[in-house]
Formats: sequence, structure tokens, C-alpha cells
Amino acid sequence: MFTGIIEEKGIVERIVRGERSCRLTIRAERIFDDLRLGDSVAVNGVCLTAAEIGAGSFTADVMAETMRRTSLGSLAPGVCVNLERAMQMGGRFGGHIVSGHIDGTGTILSMIREDNAIWIRIAAEESITRYIVEKGSVALDGVSLTVAEVSRGEFAVSIIPHTASETTLTERKTGDKINIECDIIGKYVEKLSKPLSGGITEEFLKKYGF
Repeated sequence: MFTGIIEEKGIVERIVRGERSCRLTIRAERIFDDLRLGDSVAVNGVCLTAAEIGAGSFTADVMAETMRRTSLGSLAPGVCVNLERAMQMGGRFGGHIVSGHIDGTGTILSMIREDNAIWIRIAAEESITRYIVEKGSVALDGVSLTVAEVSRGEFAVSIIPHTASETTLTERKTGDKINIECDIIGKYVEKLSKPLSGGITEEFLKKYGF
């Protein structure tokens, strides 16, 4: 589990590609304080497992399903990525609940500066935008953000200078693919609201006084 508060920007050092998978080696600095083999690290919002740890780098395997669902397949050596270790119990929960399980990708439509903020507008499929609500939370490349606007087939966020400097978001450009993880609470509510056996139905709510 993650919070969407990025710890640092790492650099892709090496990619070994399989037929449908790959093995990523990423160079970083801050995350090695307590990183152990088998620990989870979110790379651009994608939960990966540290399979090897070297001097200032770690290596993770990316399976075919992850390659299909995310933008990790477009990475290249030298590209910067957002990094966050799994959150610790008792730490500050500054973002929102982020699982590291990407729902899909969107396409950056525009990046426009407004005074000290930068508006990023993203196009996404209805299977994703159905869970996007104005003033709700969304994780873009692992960064916890507040949704500023939602319209048919697209949504927008506005990022502050600190987020711009501490993440890779402003290094992206129009047309780039970006990883999207919707707020998991909305998905659970939808699942429980379906009129299946044991689910919450209108009749169930009326029966118990709602």
C-alpha cells in the first residue's frame, strides 16, 4: 500500500526485455535506507518487487500483464521515474490510498500554466473516467492528486510547484501515455452496490431504514 507522495525521482539504468516482459534496473538514492529484497516499490505508480538490490540501484521483474496495463513498456535507459516505498504503519498519510495496481493508461492532452500551477488534462476511456469525480483523488504515475475537472472522456488536475519539482509530471509532454489508478473506494462501492447475492440493493437499504 502506498500514499502517492513521491519520495524521489529515480533513473532507469538498464532494461532487459523478454518476449512480453522486462527486467528493470533503476538507480536512486533516498529509498535505500531500509529497502530489503522482496519489498514493494511503486515505479511510476506501478507496484513492483525489489528482486535484486545493488549499490544505489534495485532491479524488478515486470510481467506481461503489467506491461499490457501500464506505460512501463515505453521506458528507456536514462528516463526519470517516480519512486515510493510501501508506507509504514504509524507514518503520516499525506496522500490517499494507493495500491500500485494500475487501472489503465490515459493520454496527456495539454499542459497549461496558470500562475504558480500547471493544469494537466488527460483523455481516458470510460472504464476509467467512471471512477473519476471532481475534487476526488487519483494517482497519475503514482502521484496522489486532486481531480479539478471532469468531462466526457477526459479529466484535469492542477499541480503546485512542489509537486512539479519533486515528480516527473512536468517532464511529460502532450501525447504521452500516463499510468492511472482510480480511487479504490469508488470501485468497492460499485461492487457492493450491484444487485448480486449478498450485495447491497435498494430493497436491502429500505429494509434496514436507509
